[in-house]
Amino acid sequence: MNALQRSLLVGLALVAGCGYNTIQTYDEQVSAAESQIKVQLQRRADLVPNLVETVKGYAKQEQTIFTEVAEARAKLAGAVQSGNVQDMAAANAALTAPLGRLLAIAENYPQLKSNENFRALQDQLEGTENRIAVARTDYNEAVNRYNAYIRRFPQVLTAKVIGKGPRQYFELQTPGAAEVPKVDFSR
Repeated sequence: MNALQRSLLVGLALVAGCGYNTIQTYDEQVSAAESQIKVQLQRRADLVPNLVETVKGYAKQEQTIFTEVAEARAKLAGAVQSGNVQDMAAANAALTAPLGRLLAIAENYPQLKSNENFRALQDQLEGTENRIAVARTDYNEAVNRYNAYIRRFPQVLTAKVIGKGPRQYFELQTPGAAEVPKVDFSR
């Protein structure tokens, strides 16, 4: 083996040991998981107008909640389009409160609760909420794996050279989520 071949072999061994390919793989896994969050949040945003229209037919005097839900849904759709994880988390949390009030209004209308379309939409929304939770968990696991990997030596050097930094977690930003709920049966 001549000196050039040995140099190439040593260079390949160094490149293989620097973690470049693994960094790229983990980065792609984070992006794929982020895409799943976007898909599920978009699904949620798409279901909401149908739910609102169904409830509107029964609860015409509840106009303010319809406006709040529409505004929050528009923010969620915009955040999904922007692709910013923190904006998506904030917009998702902002939709949760008015959507909960919308579903609470439905409780006051027995004929709406028994409506087949409403029940189907409510089931789809519940399923979507579960899918969002799973997608968020998968994303955060991928971010954890990626971030931990690029902090190890020698990968930390490779990551700096190729401009890869830590990725953000998808964190819930629900106001009052850290507080213990109060249960009151006095009514």
